[in-house]
Amino acid sequence: MACYPHILFDLDGTLIDSAPAILASFREAFARCAIAPVRAIDDSVIGPPLHETLQLLAGRSDAALIGELADAFKASYDGSGYRATAAYAGVAALLDELAGAGRTLSIATNKRLHPTRLILDHLGWGAHFAHVYALDLVSPRLPDKATMIGRLLADQGIARAQAIYIGDRREDGESADANGLPFIAATWGYGSLSADEMRAGWRAAASPADLAALLLAD
Repeated sequence: MACYPHILFDLDGTLIDSAPAILASFREAFARCAIAPVRAIDDSVIGPPLHETLQLLAGRSDAALIGELADAFKASYDGSGYRATAAYAGVAALLDELAGAGRTLSIATNKRLHPTRLILDHLGWGAHFAHVYALDLVSPRLPDKATMIGRLLADQGIARAQAIYIGDRREDGESADANGLPFIAATWGYGSLSADEMRAGWRAAASPADLAALLLAD
């Protein structure tokens, strides 16, 4: 495939297995607020922005309630919960290889900016990423991932022909499409796209080593 100097990554489910830490903090938030979730707190809720997920779990959109739950989640996750986050096997080597090949790496994630930076520092990856974008990077917050990717490209003067996006969910592929970027699905994470979910033009990598081979192919 073509050589892309700029490689944009999703974070949760693509580079890191954050599910255990996130789910533990969701459970703690509901317990602290003495509220019973209306659906199971499991891997299926990982991915959307925090307030959207809390509304889904609470079965309500009351601003005061969701704010209380969000504060409880942040206290748990940002305090120490994020430290339970693990890198997927092979991802550290992937990042080292891409950086060594002169690629410029960026993050574009639905995760809040503060814990994103905490996790990157915790894993020793801070120096790998030239740009880290999240929905709450600016105020008012960006409405969706497609807008965020567009903002990153515009802010950093990155031509669409020079960039590619890597993620693990349909939203990631659709957000890449919305910005005219090619997309590779990381199928080792919990948001893995099945073969029948793949769209024309999307490619898939079953492991970080496979992804490196695609991105560094001559």
